[in-house]
Amino acid sequence: MPTGRIIRAFAGLLLLALSSSTQAQSQTRPNIIFLLTDDMGYGDVGCYGGDFAPTPNIDRMAREGIRFTQFTVASPICSPSRTALTTGMFPARWRITCFLQTRAGNLACGQADFLDPTAPSLARTLKESGYATGHFGKWHMGGGRDVVNPPHFDKYGFDEHAGTWESPEPHPDITASNWIWSKDDKVKRWDRTAFFVDKTLDFLRRHRDRPCYVNLWPDDTHTPFVPSQERLSEYPNGPAEERKFRAVLDEYDRQIGRLFAGLKELGIDDNTLVVFASDNGPLPTFAGRRTGNLRGSKLSLYEGGIREPFIVRWPGHVPAGQTDTQTVLNGVDLFPSLCSLAGAAAAKGAAFDGEDLSAALLGKPTPRRTPLFWEYGRNNTSFAYPDGAARSPNLAIRDGQWKLLVNDNGEGVELYELLADPQETTNLAASQAETAKRLRERVIAWRKTMP
Repeated sequence: MPTGRIIRAFAGLLLLALSSSTQAQSQTRPNIIFLLTDDMGYGDVGCYGGDFAPTPNIDRMAREGIRFTQFTVASPICSPSRTALTTGMFPARWRITCFLQTRAGNLACGQADFLDPTAPSLARTLKESGYATGHFGKWHMGGGRDVVNPPHFDKYGFDEHAGTWESPEPHPDITASNWIWSKDDKVKRWDRTAFFVDKTLDFLRRHRDRPCYVNLWPDDTHTPFVPSQERLSEYPNGPAEERKFRAVLDEYDRQIGRLFAGLKELGIDDNTLVVFASDNGPLPTFAGRRTGNLRGSKLSLYEGGIREPFIVRWPGHVPAGQTDTQTVLNGVDLFPSLCSLAGAAAAKGAAFDGEDLSAALLGKPTPRRTPLFWEYGRNNTSFAYPDGAARSPNLAIRDGQWKLLVNDNGEGVELYELLADPQETTNLAASQAETAKRLRERVIAWRKTMP
């Protein structure tokens, strides 16, 4: 064979081998969609006991995957919760302890104006390991109001993005005004989840040659509840706000159905890991129905503010129809756990507060080794809500079945055995004095290590 033909043949075989290798890598490393609902209550959806509106698509996801009952987030409000999910670290380490707002408001809270771009980023870590990365939806870790110079999405490792107003680069179709939503937005409030689902499916369609990581972070089911008239007409009875919420939840579930239909149409359903969660508890709670009668609400360290639905689906890898009542998962665990499932080395030098609980995500309940810590409420002015019975002490720790809440001055100790008393009704601080003392000292010492 002439030399030129030999070289061309060898080059062709090399390209074929490289193509096959890339395709094999894409097939063996899952696409990951992190579907983060906004302000969803533990009791909002049917598979967690909710009866507000039919949620057949979320319920089907639970039947086809694992439903966890002891998942909590790292904060009872959005910005710090999302910071923990992004970094794998307690959010106070990055000086984010409340929702990000005006510069003056952030200063009053004693917090930064945006997430430091040098912080570990799950998207950046996966991108460095070969993933295509996209963020579609709410961000709320910098940008909006008078914070005009936050780092852009690429600084956190995203290839593409479509963010809401509270982001570094708001998408013009959903940000006609200087506020969260407007009647002048090109994409109306009730169509925003559909808009983000479309962006996600389009991104996956254009990156079939490599594994993808997508933040699909809609701003449903956050207030204001603004459903379409068509959907609202399906709920003619009851108080006005509950009717609107039911209609919003109904539409949200329909769009999740569209997401899964789209994955099947693209032929990638079996190689896509979908994680479903929420950033914090609901407000309003509609007399506790949205929290599944757990105590508290958004802005509270009681379980109603931090315990969330959590579902994992990955056909052929995650056992279908399983309920994990044992594994104590938290938002800080997702970074190391998803990196493990993606075959990605964790961020260099990162001192994660989370644990690699990937075995639990694959169906093997796993005990956690370390306690969990929370804080919310660094002063009584910027952190004045909620009031009444939903208002909790401003620190909390969970160690095994025990959860202790206390104020950072050491007062107001409350101790609950969560497995027996998830509603946190019986304070055992007096009868379990040694346990209360140990946990009280530990959480206060932890708080003193935070910036």
